Amino acid sequence: MTDRTLNIDTVSKAGQEVTVAGWIANRRDHGKLIFLDLRDHTGLLQVVVNPKVSADAHSTAEKLRSEFVVVIKGKVNDRPANMVKAELSTGTVELEATEINILSEAQTPPFELDETKDVNEETRLKYRYLDLRSPRMQNNLRIKHKTTSLVREYLDKKGFIEIETPLLTKTSPEGARDFLVPSRYNPGKFYALPQSPQQYKQLLMLAGFDRYYQMARCLRDEDTRRDRVLEHTQIDMEMSFVTEEEVRAIVEGMMIYVVESLGKKVLQKPFPVYTHEQAVQEFGADKFDLRTEKNPEVFAFAWVVDFPLFDYDQEEKKYTFAHNPFSAPKAEDVDKLLKGEDLGDLRAQQYDLVCNGLELGSGGVRISDPQVQRKVFEIMGLSPEQTEERFGHLIKAYEYGAPPHAGIAPGLDRLVMLLTNEEDIREVIAFPTTASGQTAVMDAPSPATEQQLKELHLKIDKPEIRNPKSETKSNT
Repeated sequence: MTDRTLNIDTVSKAGQEVTVAGWIANRRDHGKLIFLDLRDHTGLLQVVVNPKVSADAHSTAEKLRSEFVVVIKGKVNDRPANMVKAELSTGTVELEATEINILSEAQTPPFELDETKDVNEETRLKYRYLDLRSPRMQNNLRIKHKTTSLVREYLDKKGFIEIETPLLTKTSPEGARDFLVPSRYNPGKFYALPQSPQQYKQLLMLAGFDRYYQMARCLRDEDTRRDRVLEHTQIDMEMSFVTEEEVRAIVEGMMIYVVESLGKKVLQKPFPVYTHEQAVQEFGADKFDLRTEKNPEVFAFAWVVDFPLFDYDQEEKKYTFAHNPFSAPKAEDVDKLLKGEDLGDLRAQQYDLVCNGLELGSGGVRISDPQVQRKVFEIMGLSPEQTEERFGHLIKAYEYGAPPHAGIAPGLDRLVMLLTNEEDIREVIAFPTTASGQTAVMDAPSPATEQQLKELHLKIDKPEIRNPKSETKSNT
């Protein structure tokens, strides 16, 4: 449709003949005149259908219902001054229809599309393609696109290059369960979907790329909540030959650039810095909100630094990593680490970015010494054989000249949550999973066919599902 005019562009075409296309958002019959609200991705346009101008167009307009897809030809007219609608981007004009063609009819939507926030989540996600037509959801995803564009623009200017890393990878301890993918070529073996590209981005530093980023898809089999879903996108970054302070400066500049470009205000520049100990003492947690008034237009960023290197697992009676097993200890703690002394008091070169009560991202200086890395795995309880089997590839890479490197991975979806003033991360993801892990629109997870299981050499051993009612009857 090469001659199509977008709704927003009609404001500069008064007196001209144009062709517009979109969905019927509303139809109003006023005697012989029919008024249509036509919606495209740029907004609403009022269309006037007068039988004296076109009897055929009027006859077609009588058949129109909500969400019909149409092409309309007509003349753009200025509205009278007393009829201007300032709240509409096209409120100064209207289209006088001369021809209407129905491209697609529509059933009555299961809910009103003006505002869908209060619609049942299951219904919204079943009909997510309709939910996404609402002005709020359209705005949310366009802000997400703009945010992504600004991030890329900023990092490109800072000498970063965008590199994709695999989705099929090896299971790795990153704080949550892995999603596993069986291999047809290697029966009994599995890929893992990445919880993050952690090891790959470190390998890219060893490969000499110096500054890397990507909008990384991350998948974690963990309980969902308002700021956490099974899959999300993070702004994954890694840099060589940098200090912790230099990484924070890059990220700080990026956040200020993005937030202010989108018309928001940053509360404090530079961002205040709290040690982990200070944050816990002052706020009772390592994520907090520095705003005295909860104004969504204000972004109160802060850094939390000097996290513990290890946490002690009371159940397992052993130390485990606090953030991830690749975080470097503070320089003054390396000797104690290698000697296995005062493990609970060792600090990591680890830093979190918080904003308005949310943890936006976590990062750290990485271990680049094979001896230190092996010692961390030893303290975690891995045998030399287990370390070699699970991480030998990375430790081997360290032996071929490893530059000091560090990085961070701010959550894109969480950042957009704040930029759109949404309380749930699902409101800024096009097709999220429900709280119970069901996919939007498509019915997944779903059973595999017998043929698929056979090809993968898999058998399903379902847990026995107890029936409380039958147990009650048998016990009476």
